[in-house]
Amino acid sequence: MFDEILSLDQIKKEPYIVEHILWDLHPRDLMEPRSKLTEEGTKFRDEIKGYVFYIDTMDDRPQLFLMRHTAMDYAETLAKIDEVPQELLSGAIEENKDKEYFKMYPINSLVEAWLKKELGI
Repeated sequence: MFDEILSLDQIKKEPYIVEHILWDLHPRDLMEPRSKLTEEGTKFRDEIKGYVFYIDTMDDRPQLFLMRHTAMDYAETLAKIDEVPQELLSGAIEENKDKEYFKMYPINSLVEAWLKKELGI
């Protein structure tokens, strides 16, 4: 849908995106199946629709990205946040080392606070 990866400054100018950031979701949450068979029957997960920050460690340096996720489970990387201090990303990775999912990590409260300050929320 988007032709280019957005920057932090571009995200700041998009109130819809800022209002629909899902602060409590982790990369692993996005990959859960829509339904599971349980002893009680089929259990459906809640719909996930919005924007999720995650830390990617595929390269030598951790990088912060924003992913758009739709109700139909379509996801795409929307933005790369270059301004975030590396020590914040490293701390989040260390804090969430047990939550790694295909080299993606959730943000922690310090990264969230930094983002909220930058986004003016």
